[in-house]
Amino acid sequence: MSNKIKVGVVFGGRSAEHEVSLVSAASVMKALNKEKYEIIPIGISPEGKWLSSSDTLRLLKEKVHVGQYPEHLIVPDPLKQGLVSLNPSLTGPAVYRVDVLFPILHGTFGEDGTIQGLFELADIPYVGSGVLGSAVGMDKVIQKQLLLQAKIPVAPGIWFAASEFEKKQKGLLSSIEKKTGFPCFVKPANLGSSIGITKVHNRKELLPAIQIAAVYDVKILVEKAVRSPREIECSVLGNDEPIASIPGEIIPSNEFYDYDAKYAPGGSKHILPAQISPNIYQNVRMLALRAHQALGCRGVSRTDFRYDDRLEGTDGLICLEVNTQPGMTATSLVPEMAAHAGMDFRALVRWMVEDASCNR
Repeated sequence: MSNKIKVGVVFGGRSAEHEVSLVSAASVMKALNKEKYEIIPIGISPEGKWLSSSDTLRLLKEKVHVGQYPEHLIVPDPLKQGLVSLNPSLTGPAVYRVDVLFPILHGTFGEDGTIQGLFELADIPYVGSGVLGSAVGMDKVIQKQLLLQAKIPVAPGIWFAASEFEKKQKGLLSSIEKKTGFPCFVKPANLGSSIGITKVHNRKELLPAIQIAAVYDVKILVEKAVRSPREIECSVLGNDEPIASIPGEIIPSNEFYDYDAKYAPGGSKHILPAQISPNIYQNVRMLALRAHQALGCRGVSRTDFRYDDRLEGTDGLICLEVNTQPGMTATSLVPEMAAHAGMDFRALVRWMVEDASCNR
């Protein structure tokens, strides 16, 4: 019998960030030490079918129709604590025990507390924030309210339900102009990777931007744009006594840090550490720690800031959002920040697994 720790890497999912998840999962599975860990790929198709085989990542990447493949599920039964096969006669044992789950699921049904709730019911330790931290981290509207209570500066904004906009379009358009002015950002309240986000420069562009955001969520957030934004980010590792990384700066290739700038090769430039004043440097780290704790994050989080260095002191620094399940691809900033501190990607992934095992 193998003494290896069985790590179930969960990827794919039903969100618009499905493709990003596959790239992150490939990086994580490659980084896991095969001598210490037995890697169990657990893929979820865009339709929601659960698969587990050595071919799962390839099947999802190639967009193969998976209807005929055997299905394996994590079930909310603490007596099983593992993958349950719906076709045991064809695929081996009916239950395959899993020691730790490593979700690499971005967006809806993966980063929002839903799958974390399933893991809790199954009583299997898992990497990352819990149900509450994941849920409030995903909902940008609730997140902003918690950040404000923690005295963390955020961008002025307004939110509304998509259904409300259909009934009160004229009044809401006027409220947006008064509250945020132009330019502003229109975004779905619950999504990541800059999907569905539009930078709006005038009233003519506002309605189409709201319609785009409404495709992805029933709740829309509009925020005032920082005048001359510098993209500053800081990751945090830990639970009760977390530590902050060095701040990094992103120079996006596009007008703002959109999907292509995040994930396309050469889409952005990362500067580590960020070239900012010592005062701003320390404030970024302090605010990232405070945000991590205010939202109840666990494991690893990444906080995104915008900074207008033309303003005095820290007046130009705002917290844009906290990511409870940051990207783990070759172009992601969290692994680069960890490497700058002497923790390479393999060590970071090992720490995440060990943290999950010891702190649940």
